[in-house]
Amino acid sequence: MDKVVFFYGGIEPLIRIVVVGTLAYVSLLILLRISGKRALAQLNAFDFVITIAIGSTLGRLITAKGVSLAESVTAFFTLLFLQYLVSWLTVRSSPFDNLITASPSLLYFRGQFLRKAMQAQRVTQTQLLAAVRENRIASLDDVEAIVMESAGTIAVVKKETAEELTDASALSNIPKINH
Repeated sequence: MDKVVFFYGGIEPLIRIVVVGTLAYVSLLILLRISGKRALAQLNAFDFVITIAIGSTLGRLITAKGVSLAESVTAFFTLLFLQYLVSWLTVRSSPFDNLITASPSLLYFRGQFLRKAMQAQRVTQTQLLAAVRENRIASLDDVEAIVMESAGTIAVVKKETAEELTDASALSNIPKINH
């Protein structure tokens, strides 16, 4: 029966953590660099899952004696390949993109907070006002729209000064909300 070690189990496990942890870290950095900027972009749901899985794999490798560096690097490669495959498919297939990527949500438009959309996205008016201030805008009179983007960030669109927004505007891909 294995004895339980609470404070110190010898130098060998500590050396393993330093050596394997360092090699895994370097391997992961190399794989992330090879996989491109997309692997480090703002997270959508799939990217978030991949990030958690990579962290879990790294943590298990560093702390579990029975997991080899080769197994973990293979797991890293597999996860990053899946992330690459999903991003490749989202660029080439609109239906797949719609399945994987959430649509942006209009939360404020032309002087009106869109309460149903705010409730659906679990966002308060206070949070939207903070986003306006973060964009160094002093008045809602200067705001055309506030949008929750696919990655969960809040974008503030200033009013157009010359003319109304056209189909070429940055708001053209946001589902219309009747208000």
